[in-house]
Amino acid sequence: MDARIDEIADGIFRLSVRVDAIAPPAGFTFNHFLVLGDNPLLFHTGLRGMFPILREAVGRLIPPERLRWISFGHYEADECGAMNEWLAVAPRAEVAHGQTGCMVSLNDMADRAPRILQDGEVIDLGKGRRLRYIDTPHIPHGWDAGVLYEEASGTLLCGDLFTQLGDGPALTRSDIVGPAIAAEDLFRFSSLNPGMGRTIRGLAGIAPRTLALMHGPSFEGDCAAALQALANDYDARVSSMLAAA
Repeated sequence: MDARIDEIADGIFRLSVRVDAIAPPAGFTFNHFLVLGDNPLLFHTGLRGMFPILREAVGRLIPPERLRWISFGHYEADECGAMNEWLAVAPRAEVAHGQTGCMVSLNDMADRAPRILQDGEVIDLGKGRRLRYIDTPHIPHGWDAGVLYEEASGTLLCGDLFTQLGDGPALTRSDIVGPAIAAEDLFRFSSLNPGMGRTIRGLAGIAPRTLALMHGPSFEGDCAAALQALANDYDARVSSMLAAA
């Protein structure tokens, strides 16, 4: 097992690890994103067992000790399992996450106190790189959920949104909505709630140019339309669930 490295937007690198044992024969990818700048940021730390693989991959791009920020979509093993391992190798690094995530998990679980991000707050990485934090509670799951938007490249770091099976290219212009619907049908991983469509349409309103998926290929193209279509599917699921109640 090793990490495939691809630049999916200017200065944003996707570090992808495929695990064949999950959902065979298609397999499943775990993707982590390094955003370069004077103060680099790693989005998704990876599972603790993947730390040696990801440390080696990051080391091909920058010295790991240069990491300044560590962030992720929500508190879950594949998103932040190796958080403290990264804090140990990067002495200047801080975990950055929303208020709920820090309050319920990170203030206790992180070996150094995290930076609490307010909805809409920006982390400036230098060299024109600015990451805006957006609260997305319960979307797709976890009341602490949030995403990051890199303003210069127009890249939305989506976390578990658009999760899909298989591997494929690092960056695609093909449909990502259909595969995401199929994965939802299989895993039932989302916390269905009446606010899902509205929140996802809010992300569509940003009009990102690239969607960086944690599980599946990153997407370039009409990102707003993809987000609108995903929102429509979740609205239909919620309506069906309420009608059956």
